[in-house]
Amino acid sequence: MSDPSPTEDNVQAENVEDLSFEDALERLESIVETLEDDPPALDESLNAYEEGVSLAKSCLERLNEAEQRISELDVDE
Repeated sequence: MSDPSPTEDNVQAENVEDLSFEDALERLESIVETLEDDPPALDESLNAYEEGVSLAKSCLERLNEAEQRISELDVDE
């Protein structure tokens, strides 16, 4: 097996925080579809799963921050 060359997906995995919420969610959905519909080899599946966990955590953090900001705005009114 040869080393995989860097792909756009790998670059995105390394820069999860640089992705917009929408891009992170889209990538997460893509990972889920791939793992459900056409599972790759074990190593690739594990890498995809790890990336998915990272993306999910990032999305949840952003949602929590947005909810907090909205709560603060509601209190100010």
